[in-house]
Amino acid sequence: MRLRPRQKTFVERSVAALASRGNTLGVAPTGAGKSIMLSAVTGEMIGDGAKACVLAHRDELTAQNRAKFQRVVPGVATSVIDATEKSWGGAVTFAMVPTLARASNLTDMPRLDLLVIDEAHHAVADSYRRIIDRVRDANPDARVFGVTATPTRGDRKGLREVFDNVADQVRLGELIASGHLVPPRTFVIDVGVQEELSSVRKTSADFDMTEVADIMDRAPITEEVVRNWQEKAADRPTVVFCSTVAHASHVAEAFNAAGIPTGLIHGDLPRDERHNILAAFARGEIRIITNVAVLTEGFDHPPTSCVVLLRPSSYKSTMIQMVGRGLRTVDPAEHPGVVKTDCVVLDFGTSSLTHGTLEQDVDLDGKTTSGEAPSKTCPACQADIPLASRECPICGEVLVEDEAETREGALGGALSDFVMTEIDLLKRSSFEWVDLFGTEDALLATGFSAWGGVFWLDGLWYGIGGARGVQPQLLGIGERSVCLAQADDWLNTQETDESAFKTRAWLTQPATEKQLQYLSPAARSDYGLTRYKASAL
Repeated sequence: MRLRPRQKTFVERSVAALASRGNTLGVAPTGAGKSIMLSAVTGEMIGDGAKACVLAHRDELTAQNRAKFQRVVPGVATSVIDATEKSWGGAVTFAMVPTLARASNLTDMPRLDLLVIDEAHHAVADSYRRIIDRVRDANPDARVFGVTATPTRGDRKGLREVFDNVADQVRLGELIASGHLVPPRTFVIDVGVQEELSSVRKTSADFDMTEVADIMDRAPITEEVVRNWQEKAADRPTVVFCSTVAHASHVAEAFNAAGIPTGLIHGDLPRDERHNILAAFARGEIRIITNVAVLTEGFDHPPTSCVVLLRPSSYKSTMIQMVGRGLRTVDPAEHPGVVKTDCVVLDFGTSSLTHGTLEQDVDLDGKTTSGEAPSKTCPACQADIPLASRECPICGEVLVEDEAETREGALGGALSDFVMTEIDLLKRSSFEWVDLFGTEDALLATGFSAWGGVFWLDGLWYGIGGARGVQPQLLGIGERSVCLAQADDWLNTQETDESAFKTRAWLTQPATEKQLQYLSPAARSDYGLTRYKASAL
């Protein structure tokens, strides 16, 4: 398995920081391949009998990280510390924090050379600190590496007591531009309560949601929510974030009354009932789920293509987590027939007004940026509006940015119009992509044992991949950047560094006589035909 070029850069920077500083934090959002990069860094740092431990706070993350590590760094022995198994036998041990943090289990911990912390924004919690302190007591030279998508905690507690530097940050804009996430299309909808919301009292964690509910949980506002959803996001699988359970219940009732199947999820719901509602959503029997702070983190249903914000968020990280539920791309093998090209964000609160974009700056001291959020001017009514807005909330003007403005925003500004601004994967890929017929509607790359291609058909791009002994399979449908990313990732998964690099001499050698026998007369008449292009054809 190979890493994407951006993943390699992340790993190189992290390893360099660990060598010079002894600790470092890497920031990478959903879609960046966090488990893959975490595994590669771990693989680079172990050797000569060194031992490492990878921490996670949930069973599924522990299992996921171990499985990815075994693919990225094959041949290295691994072991597990969790509720059912407690073994330090491997060179790398994958441990559940609640289990390992118990005194009896900490006593059995061997001397470690590297501690890796997944979801590292938890690293300052007491259970994590007990583990970190035990590791450093046993080996003052132990390295500590953390990875997180949300480095800013809701309690404003900084991460500097564990990490004194940030090695690298993969930004959402990069992942959208490279096709690894879909772009959000944000609509800021003013229902006449923005001034009231801006004066709501803040608690240590967020806005006072009881006060928010007093403002937002009103029948006329809920009717506007249903109407706008029907107008801008009809039939899209949707997650709605509400302020209180009563608010979420009333919104669900309104959607159901309008004939739109809707479920309600909240923290007091029995586990089996919650599972059944989420399963019905995954099957498409329920179109919308309303929830209260339950689906903010750790919920992933890639076909979700609309997020409705019916509550403000005092922290940008909370807004990013909520909107992030709708940005994942879709795997056609898991979700056949689903085509997803973007995510509609309907913001009825003040999150977009407050924060402006989905990009975040990292501050290890826990400080959040203050001041005015990024904005732009509506060309029709000249109002100052949030930078991410797709349409003016004042006059309704549909905003279409020119390509230069959009490209400038792609890596640090509004995340709303990235369809035409993809990072050119044809140039950044480690594989040589061939325009098969000179029309740019059929592109293909091959390795020693696999191939990947993107093809234009009936208004959509399709990503397809095959490998030796593997039937060709559909990898993606929708925008070219997404299909290119999925086809390139397929090649990275199937190939090694030996087969990937564009600089190989055989890429430019003339086609062989045996190859020419299999080609059309038109292809055979191309006297500049290379062995590589002949293979692709």
